Amino acid sequence: MHEDDYDMIYKVVLIGDSGVGKSNLVSRYIKNEFTTNTKTTVGVEFGAKKFEMGDTKIKAQIWDTAGQERYKSITSCYYKGAKGGIIVYDITKKETFENVDKWLQEFKKNADLDACFILIGNKCDLIQERAISTEEGIKKAESHSKNI
Repeated sequence: MHEDDYDMIYKVVLIGDSGVGKSNLVSRYIKNEFTTNTKTTVGVEFGAKKFEMGDTKIKAQIWDTAGQERYKSITSCYYKGAKGGIIVYDITKKETFENVDKWLQEFKKNADLDACFILIGNKCDLIQERAISTEEGIKKAESHSKNI
């Protein structure tokens, strides 16, 4: 596909606490790369990937937001126009899971009314350090799916 060759464009924002692995998720999806020493995101970083679904050419704009509280006023404006949100928590850190409700509330307040979201429990390779069970993650996702 040529750079300007697409039928639809979708804006998706990644949100969650600092250090949960948002930047690595974007890097893995867009470039198929993984880095163990990723630097903290300052403000927002942007990536894009084009793909086809049937005969439709789609461009996904992926906005990787900083998870630190001090950037909240900056990053929340990037939710405007988002059709999707990816809320990420670290399965080894209970606090990041407890903050999912806050992130989801922020997303719903600032994104498009018809925006959808998914919840991702990241760092599943660290099984021995798991603090959040799969069942807890599913329960949290199900509880929020009823509130849309």
